[in-house]
Amino acid sequence: MTNTETVAARTSSGLSAAPLEFRNVTKIYPGSSTPAIKDLSFTVPAGEVCVLVGPSGCGKTTAMRLVNRMIDLSSGDILIDGKSIVGRQPSDLRREIGYVIQQIGLFPHVNILHNITTVPRLLGWDKKRCERRGSELLELIGLTEEMGRRFPSQLSGGQRQRVGVARALAADPPLMLMDEPFGAIDPINRERLQDEFLRLQRELRKTVVFVTHDIDEAIKMGDRIAILREGGELVQFDTPDRILAEPADEFVAQFVGVDRGLKRMALTTLAEIELEPAPAVADSAGEQTVLTGATLREALSLIMSDSLRPLRVVDEHGQVAGYVSVELINKAMHNDGGGNIAVPR
Repeated sequence: MTNTETVAARTSSGLSAAPLEFRNVTKIYPGSSTPAIKDLSFTVPAGEVCVLVGPSGCGKTTAMRLVNRMIDLSSGDILIDGKSIVGRQPSDLRREIGYVIQQIGLFPHVNILHNITTVPRLLGWDKKRCERRGSELLELIGLTEEMGRRFPSQLSGGQRQRVGVARALAADPPLMLMDEPFGAIDPINRERLQDEFLRLQRELRKTVVFVTHDIDEAIKMGDRIAILREGGELVQFDTPDRILAEPADEFVAQFVGVDRGLKRMALTTLAEIELEPAPAVADSAGEQTVLTGATLREALSLIMSDSLRPLRVVDEHGQVAGYVSVELINKAMHNDGGGNIAVPR
C-alpha cells in the first residue's frame, strides 16, 4: 500500500468522506433579539469543499461552529452522513471532525510529530501506529522526519499552518472544518498553502466546510459557495461558476465584484477548451508560448500585453496543442453563458 493509499484509508466508521446537511438551522444568542443564523438549509455532498463567505457579522463562523457543537443549535438540525449531531457527546463528535483554525493552536511544549498525532492518541491508538501515521502525514505535507522532531517555534508560519492541516487529517475524519485557515499568512505563502491544500484535497477527497471573508479565496477553494448576508440569511448556494455567471441578486453581484467576468475566466484552463489549429505556415519568431494548464484569464493577460497576438499553447511535454486568441476566449465565455469580453482597440 502506498503512502497516499494509507493516508486515504477509511476511518473506523467506514467513511473517508461524509455528506453534511443543514436543515432549517437557526441560532439566536441569549439576550439577542435577532438571529445570528436564520433558517439555514443546504447540503454538501461527500468529498466536496463548501465555502461559507459573506461580510462580517453574517454568521459564517457561527454556522461552522454549530457543526461540531462548539455552540448549540436554537432550532433545526445538522446531519453528518444522515445522522443528527443533536444528542451526540460533543467530545466524541469533535474527535470525528478535523478542525483547522487561523491561529493554528499547536502545543508549544511538544514536537511536531506529537502535535500531529494528538487526536489518534486521544482515540487510544498505540505508539507505533501513531508514529507511522505521523510519518505518513509529514511526507504528505512536504516536511521531513527531522522537522517532525522540531518544536512549533522552530518552524515558519506557513510550515506551522501545514502542520495544523496534518493534525486535522490525522484520524482520517470524514469531515473537516477550516476557519479562515490561511488568513494570517502573507500573500505569497497564502497562495502556496491554498495550492497545497487543493493538491491534498484532490488525493483525499474529504468533505470540507471552509470559512473565509475573501471572495477570491472562496472562488479558488470551493466546489460550492454559500453566500450569507447579515442576519445569517443564505442568499445563494451554488458552484463558483454559476454564482459568477448568474448572481442571485444585487447583494451577491456587488459582493463578488464588478470583475466577475475576469474571475470566471480564472476557473477555466486552456486544456478545457477547443483550441485553434496552428496556421498552415507558422512563423514562430517572437511568439509567446503558454502552457495548457494556464487559465483563460492568464492567457488574456498575456495576449493583451503582446499587441493582441494569439498565443501558441503547448502541453507539459512541449508539444504544440494549438493557439488561443481573444476571439477564442470570447467565444468560450459566450458559449458558456458569460458576457462578451471588452478589449480596448
